[in-house]
Amino acid sequence: MDGALPVLTTERLRLRAVTMEDAEALFAYGSNPQVTQYVLWETHQTLDDAKGFIDMILDAYETRSLYLWGIEYEGKFIGTIDYVGLNDYSKIGEIGYVLSEDYWNKGIVTEAAKMVIDYGFTELGLVRIQARCIAENVASSRVMEKSGMIFEGTHRKSLFAKGRHYDVHMYAIINHDRC
Repeated sequence: MDGALPVLTTERLRLRAVTMEDAEALFAYGSNPQVTQYVLWETHQTLDDAKGFIDMILDAYETRSLYLWGIEYEGKFIGTIDYVGLNDYSKIGEIGYVLSEDYWNKGIVTEAAKMVIDYGFTELGLVRIQARCIAENVASSRVMEKSGMIFEGTHRKSLFAKGRHYDVHMYAIINHDRC
């Protein structure tokens, strides 16, 4: 990662670095079992859980090893979107996202994903950007499709999280797809 995390803007959104001031908002959605049902991390039980997560993010910002943006909508911190994996050699990135339930079904994550995908191709020089979701997570599959990704298949029982195995849907877009 070169330099500080850039601020990205869309018509409705501001994607920016997460700060400790976001802890209460992050806890508000991170403690909601509906929101955390399909994520790999456990539902936050205390505000300290959210602060600990932010500490980890801030440390990664210091080493310039993380592209994780806070999603700001109407001046409020409502979620995150990031490159959960980057392979510099292969030029492949994988995105992940989480959003407060209060803002579901408004096209917010799709809008953010399109911006992060564009950033990956234009600024990071990626050739392929992918995303995965637990097969039952229909809303996340829709986000990936609306972001221009193509469904590539189901990886059966390829994820073990929260005490069980899950089937995972794989989506991807390559830079050539955008032409």
